[in-house]
Amino acid sequence: MHKDGAGALKAAVIGAGAFGRYHAAKYAASTEVELVAVADISADVRRHFQVVQGIRAIADWRDLLGEVDLVSVCSPAATHAEIVRAFLNADAHVLVEKPIATDLDEADELIALADRVGRVLTVGHQERFVFAHTGLLDFAKRPKEVDCWRLGPWSGRGADVSVVLDLMIHDLDLVHRLLPEMVGGVSAHGRKVHGENADEVSALLHFRHGTRVRLDASRIAPARSRGMRVIYDDGLIEVDFLTRKVRNTTPRPLKDLDFDDPLGRSIACFIRAASQGDSALVQPEEARQALETALAIEEAADRMAEIREAHALHVAAR
Repeated sequence: MHKDGAGALKAAVIGAGAFGRYHAAKYAASTEVELVAVADISADVRRHFQVVQGIRAIADWRDLLGEVDLVSVCSPAATHAEIVRAFLNADAHVLVEKPIATDLDEADELIALADRVGRVLTVGHQERFVFAHTGLLDFAKRPKEVDCWRLGPWSGRGADVSVVLDLMIHDLDLVHRLLPEMVGGVSAHGRKVHGENADEVSALLHFRHGTRVRLDASRIAPARSRGMRVIYDDGLIEVDFLTRKVRNTTPRPLKDLDFDDPLGRSIACFIRAASQGDSALVQPEEARQALETALAIEEAADRMAEIREAHALHVAAR
């Protein structure tokens, strides 16, 4: 394995399905790394990489420990902590798709481990690249209200966790970049349709300096809709992530959304951090902050569900 700076870094992708394929394509196109393998439990996925792309494809990611310099972890969220931990312990740099983990103890362990072994740990909040390009994250002015919505039809992907950890966490990352302080209060309600995890959640956050944030996420909506509205005392900014339009009534200028290749920039930034010591755009502590708020929203939604169930039982018993 490359350790002394000579030659291309060896890369691998763990979980090479729908999104992992995009990671693999970026590594394959890079002149700075060599994509040496993918790991996936699906025989069809492995066959695609072996036959169509001529890339080594294996079923068990553990066979790659000690063989690669950096890795993208694109497996189901519930598996993130175990896989990230193993590759960090094997001296590999890790880019893990969101969420960093599914509980805070795991996230804290991974952050401490990455620091201890001196390896990069970053998280795939790619929309940060899109958002940062507009200049909105550079505003010193504090918003009064923020509304985020991320809705889409059922696809079956990401169902091992709730829609909060699957979709809403993207918006939580952006919200925390606008509002870096702690959340003061959380209320939420949700709906389960396809299993034990909530498929639709609405949440209201109150930040300690007065800003109100409303978030809506659904993976059972009839149509796709993704956007953000940020209200200031001198105007508003509304971003439509699907039409790529930005409406700005504030006196401060903004650039257009840049969707050219956020994943490519994310992976290029990760490679530079691993090979040259540059700072990754998304720090693991920031991903932990988004996870902490996501878990608080899940807890609030569960409490509301219990209250509603108790009320329904009370009414039925009357």
